[in-house]
Amino acid sequence: MKLFILCVLVASGFAVPPSTIPRSRSGQNKIVGGEDARPGQFPYQLGLYDVSGIPNEFLCGAIVYATDTMITAANSILEELVAGNLRLQYDDGTEQSRSVVQIIAHESYNVNTAENDIALLKVDSSLEFNTYVSGVTLPFQGQNFSGNAFVSGWRTLSPGGSTPGNLQYASVPIVDDETCRSFYGASAIADSMICAGDGNETTCKGDGGGPMTCGDYLCGITSFGYECNKFGYPGVKTEVVKSHENSISRDFNNTS
Repeated sequence: MKLFILCVLVASGFAVPPSTIPRSRSGQNKIVGGEDARPGQFPYQLGLYDVSGIPNEFLCGAIVYATDTMITAANSILEELVAGNLRLQYDDGTEQSRSVVQIIAHESYNVNTAENDIALLKVDSSLEFNTYVSGVTLPFQGQNFSGNAFVSGWRTLSPGGSTPGNLQYASVPIVDDETCRSFYGASAIADSMICAGDGNETTCKGDGGGPMTCGDYLCGITSFGYECNKFGYPGVKTEVVKSHENSISRDFNNTS
């Protein structure tokens, strides 16, 4: 079974050992079966960039939480982020760029199993919240989600495809743990994970660290999947309600 982490790890004051799971780290794809987002439709969506090259390269997704605190997957840490971005190749006049100055990864994050795949990013100066940039709402303790959720991000429709200029989004069905384990194996899906997607509309490589929202709440963070889920495999997300109730919750609670 060919699994992949949905983004590329670039150390920025944070280092983890390489994963022993054979997941591709090429980060070349996006929302499968998605459609163009409207300006301001997903004001919490962030893009993470590798600033080591010229020009800077978009690689991952992330999420606005507070003006100075962002959320992403622990495997999706990069040095620069852009809020208010809709079209990757254009300046819409709504973008706000910030540098990452502090990384707070979940202390129980396991790079081999992707359990607790969540991290907070502190930036060098606060974002200005407006129509195009604002924070997401965290779920309350014990909250459960079912039905459909929204995922969003940039990248191509299939491995090796072209990158769409516009932010994409899709509605995906939440899959119960038992069904998700029937695809990946009982030991691969931890209680700290939530699965969504049916192979028609889902996330793919390059969307790692991006949001899955259930109504007004951030219910998941894109983590990993199988072959862009082309065989009906659901995508696997970090279940925010369980991860932030853990030790990292004190860092959420201490944000401005």
